[in-house]
Amino acid sequence: MQGLFFETDTGVRYVLRFLVLLLGFWTAWRTGKAVAEGWQHYPTVIVYTLLLGVVMRFLHYALFQGPFISPFYYVIDVVLLLIFATAGYRVRRTRQMVDNYYWLYEKTSAFSWKKKD
Repeated sequence: MQGLFFETDTGVRYVLRFLVLLLGFWTAWRTGKAVAEGWQHYPTVIVYTLLLGVVMRFLHYALFQGPFISPFYYVIDVVLLLIFATAGYRVRRTRQMVDNYYWLYEKTSAFSWKKKD
């Protein structure tokens, strides 16, 4: 791959790292959204995000020779993934509540709703 798009191997590694992060964040967003679409509760998002954190650790290990069993990096991965998963969950749940119960609730932001007066 060297010489095709970049002069050195470091450019390819940066692009690959960016794509892995993008894939992880997008997957976390879709995980949160899928849990909300199934009308499941928020602890399910946490469980799925913990599993997704293991997958991301494996990708870092397999592609970049990073440490696979590292509690520090695992926690960092899970926290970042949980931010995206929570955002996906709250955006979808807000849309559900406002669309399905339009006579009861109105949207206050992308992440919340309130009872109509």
